[in-house]
Formats: sequence, structure tokens, C-alpha cells
Amino acid sequence: MVSLILKAGREKSLLRRHPWVFSGAVARIEGSPGPGETVVVIDAKGNRLALGAFSGHSQIVARIWSFDPDTTIDTHFFHDRLQRSLTRRPAFVENTGVRLVNSESDGLSGITVDRYGPWLVGQFTSAGAQLWKQETARILVEMTGTKGLLERSDGEVCAQEGLPESIGPLVGAAPPEKIPIQEHGLTYAVDPWHGHKTGFYLDQKDNRLLIRDGCIGMRVLNAFSFSGGFGLNAVMAGASHVVHLDSSAALLTQAAQNAHCSQLPDDRFEYCKGNAFHKLREWRDQQRNFDVIVLDPPKLADSQAGLQRAARAYKDLNWLAFRLLARGGKLLTFSCSGRMPADLFAKVVADAAVDAGRDAMIQRYLGPPADHPVSLAFPEGRYLKGLLCVVD
Repeated sequence: MVSLILKAGREKSLLRRHPWVFSGAVARIEGSPGPGETVVVIDAKGNRLALGAFSGHSQIVARIWSFDPDTTIDTHFFHDRLQRSLTRRPAFVENTGVRLVNSESDGLSGITVDRYGPWLVGQFTSAGAQLWKQETARILVEMTGTKGLLERSDGEVCAQEGLPESIGPLVGAAPPEKIPIQEHGLTYAVDPWHGHKTGFYLDQKDNRLLIRDGCIGMRVLNAFSFSGGFGLNAVMAGASHVVHLDSSAALLTQAAQNAHCSQLPDDRFEYCKGNAFHKLREWRDQQRNFDVIVLDPPKLADSQAGLQRAARAYKDLNWLAFRLLARGGKLLTFSCSGRMPADLFAKVVADAAVDAGRDAMIQRYLGPPADHPVSLAFPEGRYLKGLLCVVD
């Protein structure tokens, strides 16, 4: 078996069971591994530490499959990992959209699979995941009894890993253009072929439900609205008016369709296409107010170098939101940037409140639901963090 020999002292993260080996930690490679091939990681003293998948085109030169170097990485290994992943998920009853495999946090680095009703949609964004994707898809379809698995390996992650984009059915039949799912009594039409990530943001399901508390008669701004989830929940709970704000006309149309599918009154919704930074400034100048504001922007920090720029952008957004909130109003604010630490995000929001001249308190710290577990050894998996703030 091909060996990755680490530099002296560079084994510490592996001893803490972190699943990545960076190229800068490797002293030499003994052998000529192909993309995704299983390699054994050995420390400078000759101790075998783990087995991982090799990637010569990535800064992460190996992604760990197992910290038991005597494990055999084969079909039985993936069957066991996938079975364990399924058994730790909540019951698939009320909500017909659920994450089944959460990459590193389920011990399957680079593999993410979501279930939408009778269909699976997966992303395979590492060399090892690509090598084993056909087998992974076959096992999951058999275990779940679903109709098929659509691959959605696209976007910037593939480019960073030196992988070609791949979209299409892996196992079974191709899904339709739209898949209806149920979530907390609402209906959404998921676009598995073209939607963000696998077609829907399942990681916000619990937070979408949270907005229902105290929404009767409220005026709500749902910024970066995507398919309208927060706004739909607000109206279902009795909000008098919801503004969906997004830069995409297609997503606003989808939000309107979801409202119709959920049999919610059309006259409660307003759809606004525009840049959130610009529109929030415009509404501030017009002295427009909202009782509840949701800020759920796309990832603003895609590298460590861009973290400070992202912090400024988050502060600007939250400052504007605090200026637009009525007294006693609520702000649900989120960051999905894995590079943004939770404590820094909280500080940025606190600074925004101070600069806006508002007294605010954190009522709840927010994060992903139970089907998006985060390994204690892999804190990077906690990419979604949020705050529920109340202003005086």
C-alpha cells in the first residue's frame, strides 16, 4: 500500500482524529497513488496512524476514511459507515426532506447525500468520494428503497479539489425537475438539478420553524429569501406582511409557487428583486420598519484571507437590520461561512448593534438540526451559526 510519511510533529491533528492531512505536513510519498486511492498515513517515527483517500490536486492531500490502519477500505466498509449514518438520523415521518450523510461528520469525507421524498441527491466532492461514488449510491438506494440517486458534484469545491463537475443519475431513474417535500406542514418544490447545493437548504429547517413564535400581526423581512422558507413559516404563524428579498427573479418565483402550494394567502407576500445591501439602505432612508428581520446571506468568507472582508460585510448587513427594526423587534441573523468563527460572528453582530445605537440581547444561539451532526474532532463542520436577537 502507498504510504504518506509525515514530517516530525505533524501528526498531532491526526491523533486528535481530525480527518484532513494537508500537503505541507507530508515529508514524502512512498509509491505512486492515483486519485482517491487508499493510502496509509505514517508518522515520522514509523507509526501507522490512519487510512485515507489520496488527492494530488488538493491542498488536502489525504482525507481520512479510518483511524484504524488495519481496516480494509472496501464495499463492506462503506456499507457499515452508511448504515451507521442512517441509524443516527431522526425518524423520516413529518418532514420528507432529510440529510442522510453529512460528509466528515459521518466519517465519509467529501460525501453529502440528502433525501427528498423518494429521491436521493448527492455531492461527491473529493477524489476518494468520486472513486467510491457508484458503490455508495448503490448501497444507499438499496438501504432506503428510493427510486434513484442524482449526482450534483458541481460548484467551487470541485474546482478547488481539481475534480470535473458531474451532474446526472448515478443509480436508478432520473428525478423530475421539481420534487415536492413536506416540512413542518408546508410544501416546497425542490429543484434537484439546478437548485443551490442539492436543491434545498435543509440545514435551516429548525430555524425556519423558530420564526413562528410570536409572529401574529408582524411585518417580516426575509432577506436572501431563496425559496421563501422563513417567510412562509411567518405567514403560517399569522404574520400580516412578509417581504421576500432576493437578487434572483427565479428564486422569488419559486418562493411564490411554494406559498401557493402551501395554500397561503397571496396578499400577505411582497416580492422584491434586488441587492440586499442596496435595498436595506434604501429602506433605511425611507424610514421603513419591520418587526422581524431574517438575514441568511450566502457564504461571504470562502478563504481565511477573505475573513476580514466578510466580517465587514456581515457588520454592514446587521447594522442596517438593526436600523430597520421596530422597538421590540427580532433579528434572526446567520452566517454559513465555515471560515467565520462563532465567537467572531457574535462580536460582529454586537458591534453592529452598538453602531446602530440599539440595545439588543441574544435570546438564542442557533445552528443546524439533528440530521446535520458535527463531529467534535471536526469543528469546521459547524459552518452554520446564527443568533436570535431582540432589540429594545
